[in-house]
Amino acid sequence: MVKIGLQFKATLENVTNVRPEGEDFRWFLKLKCANCGEIPEKWQYINLMDSVPLKGGRGSASMVQKCKLCARDNSIGKQTEVITQAEDSERFKTMVQFECRGLEPVDFQPQAGFAAEGAESGTKFPEITLLEKDWTDYDEKASESVGIYEVTHQFIKC
Repeated sequence: MVKIGLQFKATLENVTNVRPEGEDFRWFLKLKCANCGEIPEKWQYINLMDSVPLKGGRGSASMVQKCKLCARDNSIGKQTEVITQAEDSERFKTMVQFECRGLEPVDFQPQAGFAAEGAESGTKFPEITLLEKDWTDYDEKASESVGIYEVTHQFIKC
């Protein structure tokens, strides 16, 4: 089993506590078969709420799939989540770790379901969509604009 961390970097303007919201958050990934190198064209998602038993009673994972090219059974699960603070602006920080058995994430597509808070006011900003890699809003309590810009990511072995 290999642990792979998804690191997230963005420029944060007057927001903190950027995080995936809810236990049903979907991590949209492109996954490579570690056996044959096949990478399907479609995005696949992993959900913490999902639990699929592994063959042979070896536990469970968030997703189990058979590679279409080599027919190997592979699985991936989520281990931990981390909240990105305002002081993490413009620095890579591990947002989630995946337990990978035969699969390796090679790309991530942030979509809907993120949340943040106003850095000074604590105003809640739920249901942030980062599909365009940028998000802006206005914090009425603090009378200032807020935003998440230039969202990028990388994967690291943990």
